[in-house]
Amino acid sequence: MPDLFDNLARKLDDDSYSAKDIEVLEGLEPVRRRPGMYVGGTDERALHHLAAEALDNAMDEAVAGHASRIELELSREGWVTVSDNGRGIPIDEHDRFPGKSALEVILTTLHSGGKFGGSAYKTSGGLHGVGVSVVNALSDALTVEVARSKEGDNARDRRLWRQRYIRGVPQGPVEDCGPMSNRRGTTISFHPDPEIFADAQFRPATLYRMARSKAYLFRGVEIRWSCDPSLPRPDGVPQEARLHFPGGLGDFLNASLADKPLLTPRPFLGKVDFPDGGGVEWAVAWPEDEDDGFCHSYCNTIPTIEGGTHEAGLRNALTRGLKAHGELIGNKRIAQATGEDVTTGAAMLLSLFLRDPQFQGQTKERLASAEATRLVENAVRDHFDHWLGADPATTRLLLDRITERAEERTRRRQQKEMARKTATRRLRLPGKLSDCTRDSAANTEIFLVEGDSAGGSAKQARNRETQAILPLRGKILNVASASADKMRGNQELSDIILALGAGAGSHYKEEALRYERVIIMTDADVDGAHIASLLMTFFFREMPKLVDNGHLYLALPPLYRMTQGNETQYARDDAHREELLQSTFTGRGKVEVSRFKGLGEMPARFLWATTMDPAQRTVLRVKLPSPDEADDTIETGAEALKRTEHLVETLMGRRPELRFDYIQKNAKFARDLDV
Repeated sequence: MPDLFDNLARKLDDDSYSAKDIEVLEGLEPVRRRPGMYVGGTDERALHHLAAEALDNAMDEAVAGHASRIELELSREGWVTVSDNGRGIPIDEHDRFPGKSALEVILTTLHSGGKFGGSAYKTSGGLHGVGVSVVNALSDALTVEVARSKEGDNARDRRLWRQRYIRGVPQGPVEDCGPMSNRRGTTISFHPDPEIFADAQFRPATLYRMARSKAYLFRGVEIRWSCDPSLPRPDGVPQEARLHFPGGLGDFLNASLADKPLLTPRPFLGKVDFPDGGGVEWAVAWPEDEDDGFCHSYCNTIPTIEGGTHEAGLRNALTRGLKAHGELIGNKRIAQATGEDVTTGAAMLLSLFLRDPQFQGQTKERLASAEATRLVENAVRDHFDHWLGADPATTRLLLDRITERAEERTRRRQQKEMARKTATRRLRLPGKLSDCTRDSAANTEIFLVEGDSAGGSAKQARNRETQAILPLRGKILNVASASADKMRGNQELSDIILALGAGAGSHYKEEALRYERVIIMTDADVDGAHIASLLMTFFFREMPKLVDNGHLYLALPPLYRMTQGNETQYARDDAHREELLQSTFTGRGKVEVSRFKGLGEMPARFLWATTMDPAQRTVLRVKLPSPDEADDTIETGAEALKRTEHLVETLMGRRPELRFDYIQKNAKFARDLDV
């Protein structure tokens, strides 16, 4: 008995949680521990973000009027060098860090830099003071050279200063390398740490496009690009180039569209400077082929890949300007046009320079500054009104195209709503179907779930406007081995066909489909996988066009809920559970692991958060090989489709000897069976 109490006491002591469990990361250690928080991951895209951070600092010097030339170089060994002829990073001692130069503080301290107060830079791409320090932290070697005088920038007193780092750690103080009167500015050379970025490598094409876009965005800078001649370069990527574009975004638009014919031969170009600093520049054209359209936006030369408030301002200006002009010349039909009608198929470039912009995330892929919408719209609107009035013939062509698109959009929406309402009136929908309230099929989805219990949880969790639930009783009929009479008499299959409203077999009609997505949602176990296989077989045999057109999906509900303190994660299966235990739950304290017995046992809030919320869930689209497409090296699309049909017949068809033979041949590959 004493041993029992001793063991219990030791266990309680092991599970204790005290101040010694609180870990404080200092310096650049947080960056190396969690690089995804600072550069978005450890893949090739994140790797190129390092080069972008270094280049952005040089661009900030140019935009501030202190640099006219930037050099970007890629070596064969993977070193990237960025240099500018700007003021140079200060190398005098920092007041708050005795014994450390400002240069070392900037390179080794997060949230340090000259872009917080606004006195050194009116507009800049670096806002958080973490860019170059993150580059330093994620490089296995970095060298910085600064050509400037110790105080100010007197050419006669200018000297070269150098400091080296390994994984963010300085290898000594800043070195004085002697006089350097014929050189000024900052040069940073770094080599990404392979321990973090593994096999990811810099691509000359990506770096060249990055440099070229920066040169387009600021007319006052020349960017000199070079890379080692031994590096592979696709066509159009030179080994060396001097990039300078006095025409700004107008040159960018011409280069992007090349010789493609335009509906508007004269692009809509403009540039406005704001009274308190910053400004906006734009270039817009409407190609004859709408597939040639694109939208690239930037803020302080940072590419905002996901758009943001400045793009909203441009769309507002174009839409309201066209509507106002249409009404002025008697085109009343343009009133029904939306921003999507106006900008779909347009080629748009937008560059905004803004004081203290707000981005979503450190990687700055979306602008969130509320005032950007108003600033851009007000700047663009007057110029657009003049542009429309200057060429009535072109404006009339543009108005006609947008009006036709708006009318076609309205006509399609009315047809879908009518088809859905007609189908709803005509069909006697299954009694177990909990339908959604939206009239059109756009952005709606139906979940096929196993059993009334799971159906009940899904009904509580769903978004009633766009999500419908159809519970199925047990395992449906295997259509690959069933007769036509059995299929017609099967209630579950009939309910599915009635709920979808598009018919089956040769009677299937895509335009009558009542939902945009059909999602199979079964338990994360063997029985659930079997039911999902039966349903996929049904759609493959009876509604192949539904699968071909990308309407069929598989939900991925979790099997485990794992909690440690305030950290909660969901694991798809046993392998994912072990992966999370090794990666996420590495701190001290017991990890509570609960297994979901099924979707019916899962609380509605968990089901919504993990499996049904479009913003958080993961779903797999079921695809079939196209007969017209070819695999890279192995087989044509037609051969792949034939192989898929053979596999379905083998595993699900009427001949058990085929399944027996398949199992004998492939049993040796089976791992971690749930039996």
